Amino acid sequence: MKLKSKHTLYSIFYTNSLCWFHYFNSVKKLIPILLVVPVLSFSQISNYKYTFKKGDVNGIGKWYMGREIARVMGFQGIGWLERSDREKEENVSTLIKNLKIESNDTIADIGAGSGYHSFRMAQLAKNGVVYAVDIQSKMLEAIKSKIELSKIKNIKTILGNEKSIELQKNSVDKILMVDVYHEFNFPKEMIKSIKNALKPNGELFLIEYKGEDHTVPIKKIHKMSQKQAEKEMEAAGFTLRENLNNLPWQHCMIFIQKK
Repeated sequence: MKLKSKHTLYSIFYTNSLCWFHYFNSVKKLIPILLVVPVLSFSQISNYKYTFKKGDVNGIGKWYMGREIARVMGFQGIGWLERSDREKEENVSTLIKNLKIESNDTIADIGAGSGYHSFRMAQLAKNGVVYAVDIQSKMLEAIKSKIELSKIKNIKTILGNEKSIELQKNSVDKILMVDVYHEFNFPKEMIKSIKNALKPNGELFLIEYKGEDHTVPIKKIHKMSQKQAEKEMEAAGFTLRENLNNLPWQHCMIFIQKK
């Protein structure tokens, strides 16, 4: 084997040293970038964290994006959901028309409660299905009892939880939430689950008592302004297509997914 000369060895050593110098110098420049990226991401996420402080007596002391979350109405309030003057107060028939339900639609009624809206929608989606989703098993039992007594068989009850509506990805055309979103203990997680279940061209109908209207005879914490609703839905990847101003007490906001 022929030995390399001193000059050759020195050249190799010098070339390798120079390469390593450039390598470490490049890595040194990258370190600040690697450190900045996680900080920026964390900063964005932290804007939407839950906070805790004392608030309204009807709230849970947990806040999201400047709004205190209201206490959930229990099964004991089912009579109020089925009150005889609800149509007069809320013009529910107009709300159902706003949905423009087609016969083969798959619809999710989130926070279905007694099924007040589910049964009305199911009559129009004759060849489709309405998922009545609730986290209270007693509410779902009440719906099942009504199904047995009626001729309507295209309603399926789904037991959800505080963080998920328990529906498959891209499985529904329309999602309806009537006076329930403001009671979600984990709105960020719930809206993520809702977005997951909604088809790409699906519609989210968010119905909430008008927070801007002091004449609406509902406790403040159980109301929501359009501005607040938009802020929270925008953060979740939705955009407001339209707010139909044809209900006496409630907003009828139609959200679609951002393209």
